[in-house]
Amino acid sequence: MEQQTGAPTWAAVVLAGGTGARLGGVDKASIEYDGRTLLARALDALVDADEVVVVGEQVPTERPVTFTLEDPRHGGPVAGLLTGRDALLLRPTLLAVLAVDMPHVDTGTFRRLREAVGDADGARLVDGTGRHPLALVLRLDRLDAVRPGLEEQHGMAVHRLLAPLDLAVVPTRGREHHDVDGWDDLTDG
Repeated sequence: MEQQTGAPTWAAVVLAGGTGARLGGVDKASIEYDGRTLLARALDALVDADEVVVVGEQVPTERPVTFTLEDPRHGGPVAGLLTGRDALLLRPTLLAVLAVDMPHVDTGTFRRLREAVGDADGARLVDGTGRHPLALVLRLDRLDAVRPGLEEQHGMAVHRLLAPLDLAVVPTRGREHHDVDGWDDLTDG
């Protein structure tokens, strides 16, 4: 499906279904960071998306989104990503994926990722150490082509899912790579 401007449609999946084990089981999506919840900040970064699915517990949001829980429950980021993909009402050209705990990712980040896709299968952020934060854009048809079976998804590492894909590298800027894994990460923003 193409928009009237000729630009590819894009939707997004926000991964917010983790257990928050390092935070004592607190729901990361509801944690406030710099005056806004992590989920609100993630949705701000995806404001231009044609559709957003949040994989996690339903909470009030300022914009309409679809909530779903990953299958299997607490099955990890691959299970969450694919469950979110399956909950889409649209069939976009591009699918953005964002972990809810990355408060410095913004609309500019996703603009750069979408522009970097070109002829590749997608694009992902890479920090200065070579680490791949969970903020990326994939061609939906190419994600579907490498989709593993249900039994393989549980606990699968994202890098394993993405290994067969040709992904453009987009260097992080500023603190885009920063994620909130523990309480100390809330004070250095």
